[in-house]
Amino acid sequence: MFTYKGSTVLITGASKGLGLVFAEELAARGADLVLIARSKDALDTLAARLTARYGVRSHVIAADLADPRAIDDIFAELTEQGMPVDLLINNAGLGLSGHFLDHDHSKEQASIQVNVQALVGLSHRFGQAMSVRGRGGIINIASNSAFQPLPYMATYAASKAFVLHFGEALHHELAPRGVRVMTACPGPTATSFFEGTPTTMSDRSFDTPEMVVRGILRAFDQGKAVAYPGRPSVRFATWLPRLLPRRLVVRLAAMATGKMGLAPPQANVGGRGTVPVKNQPRGGRQQTC
Repeated sequence: MFTYKGSTVLITGASKGLGLVFAEELAARGADLVLIARSKDALDTLAARLTARYGVRSHVIAADLADPRAIDDIFAELTEQGMPVDLLINNAGLGLSGHFLDHDHSKEQASIQVNVQALVGLSHRFGQAMSVRGRGGIINIASNSAFQPLPYMATYAASKAFVLHFGEALHHELAPRGVRVMTACPGPTATSFFEGTPTTMSDRSFDTPEMVVRGILRAFDQGKAVAYPGRPSVRFATWLPRLLPRRLVVRLAAMATGKMGLAPPQANVGGRGTVPVKNQPRGGRQQTC
């Protein structure tokens, strides 16, 4: 098992959602924390509470991972502070729902920057330092949407597929160097991901962030390459795209986003095409999948 007590854990997207629960759970295990998100006030409040309650060190860095310069700035600050990172949790993410062409190009690019480029940059920077020391760990948060194309969340699902494949490859590459890499693929989780979207999903359709985080850390301690935290149906759903024809998989995925309330109302999600509509972009920054 990974030794959390006395280790330093960097968590992106730490101000809410899964990131906040990760911070609470790891502080309870005695880990010092590097908390990263855009909201400095929220991070300062969280850091003060965790330090007071658990006696751990909590270092705050307010950064926007949609800015390509953020990775170098984060690494430089921690190097200056003399804080080597033992466990990196790439949790922050950005998701949009609705028609791809109705979103601003800059917002789609930002989602790729946060979900892919920042994750790769942080993994390289801190993974390299871990490799030199011969120990460390990286947990990348993907999604069960990584296993199939997802109409009306096209960029999000594609970016999570990248995270899954990237993480599995790194698991193989870095294990001989003493660095453990795991990719987590949770399903719908009760976080802020669906805020601002007209989702029709009921509360019972969501896993709790506490259950998801504990499942992720349990799988990490077991040395797994991929984790499927949450209810068994999440794992089952990842098998269907491997067994069904690709065209059918896309149609079923489109029907699912429609059922969740994430597709435009006029979209013919189960048929041969869509009726052109000009909907408002929906979705936004989130700390889970």
